[in-house]
Amino acid sequence: MKKVLFVLSILTYTSLSVTAQKEEDNKPSFKENLFTGGSISLAFYSNTFLVGGSPVLGYSLTDWADAGVVFNYNYTSYRDVETFNDRLRQTVYGGGVFLKLYPVRFLFVQGQVEHNYIKQKYIPPGGGLIQIARADVGSVLVGGGYTTGRYGRGGDPFFYLAVLFDVSNNPLSPYTDAYGRVLPIIRGGIQVPLFQGNGRRGN
Repeated sequence: MKKVLFVLSILTYTSLSVTAQKEEDNKPSFKENLFTGGSISLAFYSNTFLVGGSPVLGYSLTDWADAGVVFNYNYTSYRDVETFNDRLRQTVYGGGVFLKLYPVRFLFVQGQVEHNYIKQKYIPPGGGLIQIARADVGSVLVGGGYTTGRYGRGGDPFFYLAVLFDVSNNPLSPYTDAYGRVLPIIRGGIQVPLFQGNGRRGN
């Protein structure tokens, strides 16, 4: 019996060692965890139109978490801000950092901190005096979305659709309308591993 237990112990240890070595061999390298991509933004709300783009550069921390930096450019047009048929045009550029968590392959939650620079141009009706204002402001975006399937680190490219809200309560936020009401930000985009390995890596 002792010999049998000894042999079983040796076999178990050998099996665990081989499994651990395989997992180590299959672990993505640093560059395989890098990804790029980006999204476009679109919003409509009560005389408000927003469109923009947000390229990203990120790193897959684990098989269920991504982090990275994002760069923003957004254009917004408001109508009937202070009086009928006036216009407010806003250009926003800046950037920030984000974290995405994937509880399952096709769903994620996201948090994002941004700092943006804003230029506004107010155009009164009837060709009056145009007013220009500038500001810089921080935003905190939270939300979630759907993906076509994230297969761990170094997997295939995938598409996603997200809905985010600015919870900073800042009236100057570029993600509010002319009356300070929070706008839902709808972002659709793609995530592309830069140096993916051969085949999908499972979660």
